[in-house]
Amino acid sequence: MFIPLFKVYLLSIMFLNIPFVISVLLHSITSFLGLNYIHITRQYEIHGIDVSHHQRFIDWEKVAEHSQFKVSFTFLKATEGTTIRDTRFDTNWKESKEAGLVRGAYHFFSSTSSPYTQAQNYIRTVDLAGGDLAPVLDFEIHDNSKSPALMRKNVEKWISIVEKHYGCKVIIYTNTHIYNKYLRGYFKNNPLWIADYNFSNVSNLVGHPKLKFWQYTEKGHIMGINGNVDINAFLGDTKEFDALKIPEENYEIELEVESVSSK
Repeated sequence: MFIPLFKVYLLSIMFLNIPFVISVLLHSITSFLGLNYIHITRQYEIHGIDVSHHQRFIDWEKVAEHSQFKVSFTFLKATEGTTIRDTRFDTNWKESKEAGLVRGAYHFFSSTSSPYTQAQNYIRTVDLAGGDLAPVLDFEIHDNSKSPALMRKNVEKWISIVEKHYGCKVIIYTNTHIYNKYLRGYFKNNPLWIADYNFSNVSNLVGHPKLKFWQYTEKGHIMGINGNVDINAFLGDTKEFDALKIPEENYEIELEVESVSSK
């Protein structure tokens, strides 16, 4: 890497193309450090992160004070499969809200477990409140032992149970490979959160009518978090973002009615 760059540097100096030298060096440094996503942060208004126990201790107050751009929301891993509950979820759930971030909770889907039991694991763990983001299904499992149709059927079962319980549309998270194999052309009424790190035009790449979130790097650096973290952009304005939140007053009324009718 350094020899070609050194040659470019010498040639550029010879022709006094100093701006070009600076551009090449900055591009090389940011690529080497995994920071070549920075220009994307300037293209969108609303940004957030997603974390799990892998990030260990998080200083949410520092996250909220991140200087490069405002971290407006966070998706937290809540559950996985039928029994797993993320060991940092309760702490992250509480402290992220106290720091002023809009929070959401996701379930990591297992292709080998009952979608019904997985949905119950999520429901037992996640107590959504007004102002929280809608439930999220993290679907990124490649399983050649099951047909795409069967995988979609299981995903649909989990979604239907969770949507009935919380009274809102589930957000689906996946990557472009899994989306193309299992989900393309389906679940068009569910908001989509896509992971793609190639900095392409993600809207044209996916072609989903409700593409809302783009995870554009897994090598982000955020104040208050040690190591790398996923960074996401919301592909819309504040009004569209607010539409994905649990309504404050309506949600309380629905829960009250449900509890009365179940007696």
